[in-house]
Amino acid sequence: MTFKESLDYLYGLQRFGIKLGLDNMQRLTKRLSALNKPLLCAHVAGTNGKGSVSALLAEILIQSGLNVGLYTSPHLHCFTERITVNSKPIPKCHVAQLVKSIRTQSEGVPLTFFEATTCLALLYFEQQSVDFAIIETGMGGRLDATNVVNPGICLITPVSLDHQEHLGNSLSKIAHEKAGIIKQNVPVVLGRQSVDVLVELEKVASERHAPVIRFNQDYHVKSECGKVSVEFLGEVVDNLTLALEGVHQTENLGQAVAAALKLREQGLPITQTAIRVAAKSAHWPARLEWWQHKRQILLDVAHNEAGFLSLANYLNDQGISKVSMVIALSGKRSPMEVLPPIKSLLGKMYAVPLSGQEHVPTASLALWASQQGIDHIECTEPVEALRSAMMDLPPNEVLVICGSIYLVSEIREFLRNNGR
Repeated sequence: MTFKESLDYLYGLQRFGIKLGLDNMQRLTKRLSALNKPLLCAHVAGTNGKGSVSALLAEILIQSGLNVGLYTSPHLHCFTERITVNSKPIPKCHVAQLVKSIRTQSEGVPLTFFEATTCLALLYFEQQSVDFAIIETGMGGRLDATNVVNPGICLITPVSLDHQEHLGNSLSKIAHEKAGIIKQNVPVVLGRQSVDVLVELEKVASERHAPVIRFNQDYHVKSECGKVSVEFLGEVVDNLTLALEGVHQTENLGQAVAAALKLREQGLPITQTAIRVAAKSAHWPARLEWWQHKRQILLDVAHNEAGFLSLANYLNDQGISKVSMVIALSGKRSPMEVLPPIKSLLGKMYAVPLSGQEHVPTASLALWASQQGIDHIECTEPVEALRSAMMDLPPNEVLVICGSIYLVSEIREFLRNNGR
């Protein structure tokens, strides 16, 4: 099986859609003995920030000298980005080899794309003898395919409304699904949470006797003059320079540091030096990313209300009062529910569809913009929207590319290939 054939097989599994549940994974673990071997890991759930927190924690552990696996989704440019060891993507030959094994062993099991990819990650980490792995959930937690792992620590980043059609139509219901990753007697580190979410998470943790480490109660994060400090377990890790932009990323760093210090109690060789180096070197593209470090094009995968609020806060903090925006929204999101945080900053909107993906119609985005009195254009594809926006962009104004990661990925790929 070639790499292309393995991807054809994996993407072909998308015909099974999204199926929350652990039956398929449990059946497959009985067939693939490697999946039953112990894996020291952290399990990360949440609505926003779980990828950033996972990347930051992975970098701390790598800088501490450990052999570290990281499983995240989706990818920006290449499938192999989803599965890394020490920041190096899984080689294509390993993808082909392991997918062939999964395909053989899963005969009769209607695996979804995410289930097969999760198996691929776990098999690769076992094959590479990682010291520790960070496993990010795909959606939810309780019935997520990744919830077959037995972590040494769990992390739940801020929980907000998203994927209501799968997870429930209230914050407490969504929090209950996210809380499903909490394990008996396993500590759980929480990011900033609303009261309703915190009540639900603490309830589940109490039922499972899981020690809870709360943001601004058990660990504290401060940011002053471009430097971040984290206090936890009577220790202060200060003078941190964070490579990632945005106040919310300082909180993500705090959560990752708190988890790392808790893991040190379990015997991992975490040092303050490793934390400082990791904060400065961590890279997580398309999250408030200024393209080529120039303040003209900002790439961000904000796609729900909480994400757009973080984006708006960042722009305000940077003294940016008006932006043009190229946007596409995947799934069944409502513009009137997710876009209000950004509307006062919008000078012009370029609405884009997503080829081959379920998305919010450009007409719906245009209608919302019209109702807000925002100038707007419906475009047929991302690069056309980028070119139009760049031609129209007033001097010294910022163009924001945001919404679906599929949109940001396509435009970022175009920028990379055309030397913009």
